Amino acid sequence: MAGTYSRERRGELAEQLREKVPGLELIVDAPMSELTSFRIGGPADLLATPGDEDSLRRLVRWAGEAAVPVTVIGRGTNLLVRDGGIRGLVIRIGAGLDGVEVSDLTISAGAGLPLAILSRLAAEKGLAGLAFAGGIPGSLGGALVMNAGAYDGEMKDVVERVEVMRPDGGRTWLSREDLGFGYRRSVLQEGGLIVIRAELALRPGERAAIEARMAEFDRLRGEKQPMELPSAGSVFRRPEGRYVGPMIIEAGLRGARIGGAQVSEKHAGFIVNRGGATAADVLELMELVRTTVKAKFGVDLVPEIRVVGEG
Repeated sequence: MAGTYSRERRGELAEQLREKVPGLELIVDAPMSELTSFRIGGPADLLATPGDEDSLRRLVRWAGEAAVPVTVIGRGTNLLVRDGGIRGLVIRIGAGLDGVEVSDLTISAGAGLPLAILSRLAAEKGLAGLAFAGGIPGSLGGALVMNAGAYDGEMKDVVERVEVMRPDGGRTWLSREDLGFGYRRSVLQEGGLIVIRAELALRPGERAAIEARMAEFDRLRGEKQPMELPSAGSVFRRPEGRYVGPMIIEAGLRGARIGGAQVSEKHAGFIVNRGGATAADVLELMELVRTTVKAKFGVDLVPEIRVVGEG
């Protein structure tokens, strides 16, 4: 396992990888705190950002041949990396896998395209259905994995089909039905498949009306969410028939703090990094919230953020 590799061995693996994938953007011991919206996390043994689909395929095949574990990330906006960092290879899907094409009412876009850019493009083309996604800070790939949503819209509402890469480097198209979308979930969370691109089916709309709706959503986010501090968005999924923030407030935990991590005073459903927070701080605070809410309301809170790496 990569966790047993010395720094020298990690350097050797990096050289092998550079030979396999010429021109690859590769970092050894990459500080994940610089690549997540939480600004938290230990180093990744190897961090690679493929510049195109062929580079991604070569990366995946190399990892399989070398028995190196793979973690795939996007923009790191729904991610908490533990303080020990991530063992093995982290593949960051971003620039180079962010192409986009518009044809009538369909948009075909790469997994690395930021949702904010995608939603603005749809509005400019007079295509409705993506206004809800304008303020979601992640990429298309990450949004599909978790069926991201806001303001009564979800990715499942607009996805026609998704192309994924298998561990052997082969590619497959999955339909909306194949993806098994649910509330903040999809079969893509089960691992092994990497989103390459998606086709989105939208509907005709008026550009001015779409942009006005997006502006209103932005205004609401600014008023209600702690945009001024590092976070990973809503920490817990919304239980059926309940709202997380009000339960946390009623439980007396708004503003509760452990180390540099704090339950946001602006929106109790968020945990923010007040400065110097560790992943251990966040996880301890999450457990405090979970156990307190369970004791008071009998509700089991399920994390919405993705937690990876070693403690």
